[in-house]
Amino acid sequence: MRTINRIVLHCSATKNGKSLSPTQSPAAVIDGWHKERGFRRDPSAVSRFNPELPSIGYHFVVDLDGHVHTGRAIAEVGAHVAGYNSDSIGICLIGYDKFTVSQWDAAAQLVTALADQFQVPLAFANVAQNAKARGVLGHRDFSPDKNGNGRIEPFEWLKTCPGFSVESWFKGGMLPIASSLLERLDA
Repeated sequence: MRTINRIVLHCSATKNGKSLSPTQSPAAVIDGWHKERGFRRDPSAVSRFNPELPSIGYHFVVDLDGHVHTGRAIAEVGAHVAGYNSDSIGICLIGYDKFTVSQWDAAAQLVTALADQFQVPLAFANVAQNAKARGVLGHRDFSPDKNGNGRIEPFEWLKTCPGFSVESWFKGGMLPIASSLLERLDA
């Protein structure tokens, strides 16, 4: 088993509250996107776990109803944050910047369980201050600290993913962030 130091939260960068497909799981849809981008899982890993998902880069996908779908096996290196895949687990929430109560709850439970299992500090990690920081981050928290002040600020983000501040989420006790709470689902 590989060493896990980080849990990284992502978003699918799709319309808030809208399912990715009426016929496919969100992991299958994302697998197709990742295939188009040239992502490939190791064939031996594919044969052992989720063979129907040969390209997905994430380990978990959290659907609108809170259902957690698996992607890559945890023992498998992900393809979700360049330069940090070897020691991290990637979790993708469906949506852009607003998520359902069920998604928030599922994300909190999943992050808590994974942090416990791999002894990852259940706290926000600051890679701007320490590239080897252990903990939980958003994809955008891996952007460069261009002004060197020890914080990765909005003007420095290379991506907005996961659409909310993971640091604020932790400060709020991993409860839904009011400004990122989805009120209704679209058909």
